[in-house]
Amino acid sequence: MDTLEKIRVMLPHWIEHNQGHGKEFSQWENKLAQDNPEIARLLHDAVHSLQEVQGALEEALEKAGGALEQKSGTHSHGAGHHHH
Repeated sequence: MDTLEKIRVMLPHWIEHNQGHGKEFSQWENKLAQDNPEIARLLHDAVHSLQEVQGALEEALEKAGGALEQKSGTHSHGAGHHHH
């Protein structure tokens, strides 16, 4: 698999992962809004930044030719991937 094919597999995963973090940050922003408005504002800013990242990732995927389906059982997250 060449580099472009690899990125077409990885980008959809990164997009999904980024969305998950954005939702989680928003939930914590809402929980903290009343008692810790400064932290809530910072989480709001983080969500906004993730939205910008999301746009860049989606544009990169589009320019790469769209998602490339990978055969079952061969999915690799690459170095540095983590689960929550």
